[in-house]
Amino acid sequence: MSDHAAAPKRIPLPGEEPWELAGLTLTSRLLLGTSRYPSTQVLLDSLDASGTGLVTVALRRVDPNRAEDGESLYDLLTERGLHLLPNTAGCFTAKEAVLTAELGREALGTSRVKLEVIADEETLLPDVEELLVAARELVARNFQVLPYTTDDPIIARRLEEVGCVAVMPLGAPIGSGLGIRNPHNIQMIKERAGVPVIVDAGVGTASDVAVAFELGCDGVLMNTAVAQARQPVRMARAMRAAAIAGREAFLAGRMPKRFYGEASSPMDGRISAAQQAAWP
Repeated sequence: MSDHAAAPKRIPLPGEEPWELAGLTLTSRLLLGTSRYPSTQVLLDSLDASGTGLVTVALRRVDPNRAEDGESLYDLLTERGLHLLPNTAGCFTAKEAVLTAELGREALGTSRVKLEVIADEETLLPDVEELLVAARELVARNFQVLPYTTDDPIIARRLEEVGCVAVMPLGAPIGSGLGIRNPHNIQMIKERAGVPVIVDAGVGTASDVAVAFELGCDGVLMNTAVAQARQPVRMARAMRAAAIAGREAFLAGRMPKRFYGEASSPMDGRISAAQQAAWP
């Protein structure tokens, strides 16, 4: 029997409406990673607070046949009704990524995969050439591929063309917390995409999440921003509120930007120069 607290029932908040991603119907537009938390209980409490329905996992941490401290993280997550999105973290070639994805499908019984092919260990930026090779091969093997990619609109379009079910451009390097460094490119990707656009990596705080949704993105994936916050559960709640606020602002439509000021109060009826001169 688990020593961890049972999950509270997930109740959508106002502004959280169903949407489709990789064959799933989700309510929350936040996707969370499951690594680097201070403890398993803090992880579970943070996931509950965020409202997420889809979490990314490394195969070595959620293998149903491998338990840690007598418990399987796979069981703890699935007991909460969470959908799992295995990733290919740590892969540097297309061949490695395809093999890891196949192992994930066999172990977890899902064809969804977050595809990561990293160029080097220092920047953790995607190797887009290997990424495209891996994406094409995995689509041919009937995977639902969600690739972590750069903020290049052309690469995003190529990934969509090979059959990826979403594109996941970075806001900034993984774990940097720098926020969205190139909002113009993210917006271009979203405006041209025919699949969901999920900002992945670089989020540092709630305002970064709000910006992503104000740009029109369909979702945001984060890990370190919550896991390494001083109070992860509180940060998870903040991220949830920011996602709702940013999405609502996007749907509402922001006012136009202007170079000069424009009075919000009517000018009619103001005191004229003649009235001022006649004042005793």
